[in-house]
Amino acid sequence: MRHILKIYRSLSDLLPTTKQDFEIRTFDPAKDKERWLALNNKIFAHHPDQGNWVMQDLENRMAENWFDPSGFFLATKNDEIVGFVWTKIHQDIVNQDPVGELYVVGVDPDHSHQGIGRAVSIIAINYLVTKGLKHSMLYVDANNEAGKGLYTSLGFN
Repeated sequence: MRHILKIYRSLSDLLPTTKQDFEIRTFDPAKDKERWLALNNKIFAHHPDQGNWVMQDLENRMAENWFDPSGFFLATKNDEIVGFVWTKIHQDIVNQDPVGELYVVGVDPDHSHQGIGRAVSIIAINYLVTKGLKHSMLYVDANNEAGKGLYTSLGFN
């Protein structure tokens, strides 16, 4: 049976960024949809929620009121998307401040162990801080040891 953890992090201060050999930019739906979708399906080929998406899955989420391309970050090398993080801001929580979510974090398996996941996650956390949010959260599969290690090292618990 699948076990999913919901973990949280305070957003009090910006995290330091590091120099890397890839660029980070925001998602441009007009030019990135197909390439992002292909990478997402490669990364999450065996994931029950995130894998096997079709364009309509992506477009449905982009039509949601929470979608903001300025909070969707892509790591690129020579214009190839090698990793990403997609944020979501939950504005509709009753009796609570809005909460930022690292909605989807992914790194091309051919480019793993290069600090891409950490770098895009830091950019996303800093983006949520600059939006004035106080807390962030994410969901991670309990058996995703690499993901849990990354998120713990970034202050999620």
